[in-house]
Amino acid sequence: MRSALVIGTGLIGTSAALVLASRGVRVHLADHDPEAVRTAASLGAGTDTPPEAPVDLALVAVPPARVAGTLADAMERGLARGYLDVASVKGGPLRELRARGLDLSAYLGTHPMSGRERSGPLAAVPDLFEGRPWVLTPTPETGTEVLNLALELVALCRAVPVVMDAEAHDRAVALVSHMPHLMSSLVAARLAEAEEAAVRLCGQGIRDVTRIAASEPRMWIDILSANPGPVADVLAEVAEDLGETVAALRALQSCDEDKRTRGGSGVEAVLRRGNAGQVRVPGKHGAAPRTYESVSVLIDDQPGQLARIFADAGRAGVNVEDVRIEHATGQQAGFVQLMVEPGAVPVLTRALGEQGWALRT
Repeated sequence: MRSALVIGTGLIGTSAALVLASRGVRVHLADHDPEAVRTAASLGAGTDTPPEAPVDLALVAVPPARVAGTLADAMERGLARGYLDVASVKGGPLRELRARGLDLSAYLGTHPMSGRERSGPLAAVPDLFEGRPWVLTPTPETGTEVLNLALELVALCRAVPVVMDAEAHDRAVALVSHMPHLMSSLVAARLAEAEEAAVRLCGQGIRDVTRIAASEPRMWIDILSANPGPVADVLAEVAEDLGETVAALRALQSCDEDKRTRGGSGVEAVLRRGNAGQVRVPGKHGAAPRTYESVSVLIDDQPGQLARIFADAGRAGVNVEDVRIEHATGQQAGFVQLMVEPGAVPVLTRALGEQGWALRT
């Protein structure tokens, strides 16, 4: 790949353009917003001048509702040898392109499973896709050339290619992405008019649950409007679970011992189902998540604290597999949870204690 045209200079498009440009690909940028193009170009993502000849790859990174129209326009104008899109929904654009009677041999729908709460070119980073799944949805019409271009793009972005059917993809993202976002928003919405005394009690758990609720609503309206059926199906199943859980909790209020017992069993069942589902979430080392233990360290909100902890752990020969920060409300301090292999806990605890760190056991 020597040249590319990135249409849509938001978070995903600009991040991909930054990667391509850094690898020596001549990248041309286009967007309906000239200011977004200028911003992306100023970041080093490419040039705002249009290509003078067909490029190797056209990457369409626009909202789902505009994908088919943008692709059709680019294909009819012969702007590239191969065409990809990165929309979070795949079935709708494919059906619309087929309805237009276009030759789909040069097209491949894709979806990088990565993102941030922020959007726009200023939120773009070249390592956005590293280690993340990048779904490819080839069809019987897909040509070898565009498939190779897609695999090259995924490799340059250091992502992990995953091949799926377009409709299966849409059902999958409804479960693992679109529904969780709505659930996060529903939980966060309960806080909007809550009493201040209640909000001040927020801890790390509700921060984790509501983190993605900070995303741009207009972007998510576009996404959900393109995949409403599968998302509604999953939410309907969640609604059934919620109804059963509400009934179980009400039973716990009963004076009848049998009802309380059934209520407790119902609550326990949903919690255990949650345990069973959570362990299936892929971990750092692949599909099978590994079990780590946590060493919690009290730190002050000062520059260099995290660097010191990691350096002390490194000198002890301990690899930190993951890290979480639990902020103390209203205080300039918090706990850093260092996730390590179980066998490394005694070594790390001893080493950090010797360096004067305050540990929480």
